[in-house]
Amino acid sequence: MTDHFYSSETATPKQRENIAEKHLWDLTDLFPSDEAWKAQKEASEKDIPALADYKGKLGAEAKTLLTFLEKSSHIEKDLTRVYSYAAMKSDQDTRVSKYQGMKQEMQQVYANFSATVSFFSPEILAIGQETIHSFMAQEKGLQIYAFMLDDILRTAAHTGTPGEEKIMAQAGLMSSNAQNIFSIFANAEFPYPEVTISSGEVVRLNQSAFALQRSSHHRADREQVFKAFFTAIGQFKSTFGAQLSGNVKSHLFYKNARGYQSCLEMALNANNIPVEVYHSLIENVDKNIGTFHRYLSLRKKLLGIAQLHYYDLYAPLLGDIKLEYSVDEAQQHILASLTPLGTPYTDIIDEAFRNRWIDMYPTEGKRSGAYSNGSAYDVHPYMLMNYNGQFNDVSTLTHELGHTMQSYLSNQKQPYPTANYPIFVAEVASTFSEALLSDYMLKQLDDDKIRFNILGNYLEGVKGTVFRQAQFAAFELLIHELTEKGEALTGERLSELYMELTKKYYGHDQGTCIVDDYIQYEWCYIPHFYYNFYVYQYATSFTASEALSEKVIAGDKEATQKYLDFLSAGGSDYPIELLKKAGVDMTTSEPFDLTMRKMNKVMDEMEAILERME
Repeated sequence: MTDHFYSSETATPKQRENIAEKHLWDLTDLFPSDEAWKAQKEASEKDIPALADYKGKLGAEAKTLLTFLEKSSHIEKDLTRVYSYAAMKSDQDTRVSKYQGMKQEMQQVYANFSATVSFFSPEILAIGQETIHSFMAQEKGLQIYAFMLDDILRTAAHTGTPGEEKIMAQAGLMSSNAQNIFSIFANAEFPYPEVTISSGEVVRLNQSAFALQRSSHHRADREQVFKAFFTAIGQFKSTFGAQLSGNVKSHLFYKNARGYQSCLEMALNANNIPVEVYHSLIENVDKNIGTFHRYLSLRKKLLGIAQLHYYDLYAPLLGDIKLEYSVDEAQQHILASLTPLGTPYTDIIDEAFRNRWIDMYPTEGKRSGAYSNGSAYDVHPYMLMNYNGQFNDVSTLTHELGHTMQSYLSNQKQPYPTANYPIFVAEVASTFSEALLSDYMLKQLDDDKIRFNILGNYLEGVKGTVFRQAQFAAFELLIHELTEKGEALTGERLSELYMELTKKYYGHDQGTCIVDDYIQYEWCYIPHFYYNFYVYQYATSFTASEALSEKVIAGDKEATQKYLDFLSAGGSDYPIELLKKAGVDMTTSEPFDLTMRKMNKVMDEMEAILERME
């Protein structure tokens, strides 16, 4: 492997027109123009009112129920495609009000659609299980809706009357406001600070630039970048606090309206996940915090510093090694790493690169971070990246391609009603792909320093995906519990809570890692806190993928086929059952224990390499 040194211009967002076309996604596969988008939006809007004609008639006969389900499913599929186009147009430049408006229009259309069909679940419950099952026996076309219908019957205790359901559907117009305001403020209008780094370059610390500069080889730069970034954010803690508090209160509204014991129970019950799984994650992390602190102590030793600070957590483990890759090089390594999954699998990955499924580089006004959007059922998935040329970006690209493949295969193998896979399993495919990349890279290397960095990248994955996300999960649970008790969530209070948890996880009081005061504002810029108990699934999925990937890497053909079947299963069953079929039981601590054993094994190898290097 050759080390490639990247120009710093990659880190600076460019104007979109200066990016090569092959590195911009091609949204014309969704709609050839904004005018075509508008025509489909208006056509779908006109179709919605007719669904109300079925109210009170679903129990008449099996054929009537099937006709309603087919029509509503078709409209929903079209609306999802229309929304995806508007959302991704907005994400490629969040400053453009036209696309912000299109996205908001679609949120209103969705709310109207939800309100129109809000009679559906209460009516299914009124019809009853016996009649519904007899309908399914009479009308074979209902079989693809069987899982959905049974799931509605399962949640009978939390379903309101038709009138109540309509009100809750209409409330969707307001419940997304906090997240929308956060996204626009954080991505488009926030006055991010500028710093002059050691090279003399003046860097505007938007989120993409911060993500790059925090991993600088120069410690003084890292400290300056962290302090400037979070101090600037902290000046708006009251605004961010009002946004996050409003989001939590929307969850409280639905929790009370639907009669759940807690916001957590409501969020997890959507996919039939026992709350014990969430609590078990936090408890397992607490029990193994010593393993995390071992990693932090190893990082301090590698950096050769007397005291580890929070701003050192993203520094390269070996300062004189740069693992940086062009997009073409990243593509080559990713395709090679995924060969255990077969040529049909890697051919689709290759198509994603060739046919512009990916928006690759950071540009002015572009949404930060990365994601894969596979919600447009009749079209291929799309990916948003902010690629900076580092090995971590290669891992992120691999991660998002894992999502893309799960969406692609589910959409290919499942009918629309069961194609959308549950969030709980969403991160399994992504972290599984990262595991294959890491294994492949290590097998190509005999240079201790480079191998050391790859192993370190794995530990970074455990840190960021298991421990950091568990910390976020604990914070999210705490702020919901306090809101349920009637406590106010001001920006100041949220900062206090976040700081207390961060110091605990990173061993501040024991001197393991010093958490500087300005880190208390880190919660302000984490978008996942607006996703309603999403983050814990990064950690559970990581541990699940560790268990699954080991078998595939070992060449177990049966395990490989089970994994591919899992990717193709969509939402045809509850996530716990989907993973059991794939070969891992998430109701036990085994996946987490396996991950901790591997983490300690990697640290053992790194310490052995360190002895040889010394």
